[in-house]
Amino acid sequence: MEVDYSNIKVIGFDADDTLWVNETYFREAELEFAKLLSPYETANKIDQELFKMEMKNLPLYGYGIKGFVLSMVEMALELSNHTVSNATIQAILDIGKSMLNKPVELLEGVEEALKDLSKTYRLILVTKGDLLDQERKLEKSGLTSYFHHIEVLSDKQEANYSSLLNHLDIKPSEFLMVGNSLKSDILPLINIKAKAIHVPFHTTWIHEQVSTEVMTDKAYKTITNVLEIKNLLQ
Repeated sequence: MEVDYSNIKVIGFDADDTLWVNETYFREAELEFAKLLSPYETANKIDQELFKMEMKNLPLYGYGIKGFVLSMVEMALELSNHTVSNATIQAILDIGKSMLNKPVELLEGVEEALKDLSKTYRLILVTKGDLLDQERKLEKSGLTSYFHHIEVLSDKQEANYSSLLNHLDIKPSEFLMVGNSLKSDILPLINIKAKAIHVPFHTTWIHEQVSTEVMTDKAYKTITNVLEIKNLLQ
């Protein structure tokens, strides 16, 4: 489906797995967690139960590493019938600290694309998760100077985007969102009459996945690298 991007004045970028690597570290952490809890359950069962725990806790903890770690601790207590050792709890906390201290690995072409697009468009960062962690990653990324505004949302629903655009006095018809999640970065924008470009990452959290049927007849473009954005805007 053809999409007209000629009226775009402001471009919003998701952060995790759009600008830099993120989900890979969660998958690695899940594998470590499964090894720690292997005396109590199979790896597949642990993975399934951890996801259920994350979903149960999401309204309370929100998105991010800290909520993930709390869910791991709670899951460890539950699977072990509260017999898990202090050493294992410490190991889970260490997994979280390791995640928080990971280097920020920019995805291919990101800085070049931002540098180029910032000459013509107003760029904003629109991400969700833990505020302190996202601020840390942005500082480490060296990308701060390319953005006119940085927003860390509690969630990425239509209402969140509408409120943000209204606050920044941006018309939906002049706004383009770029991100890796169809659920969080594409669908909500299409639904509020803004534009969107999908840049898939090789790993997607199951919570962010949507069915093919949901995306049928939706007006957006998919690219493999953010450097392709400029060509779509011309």
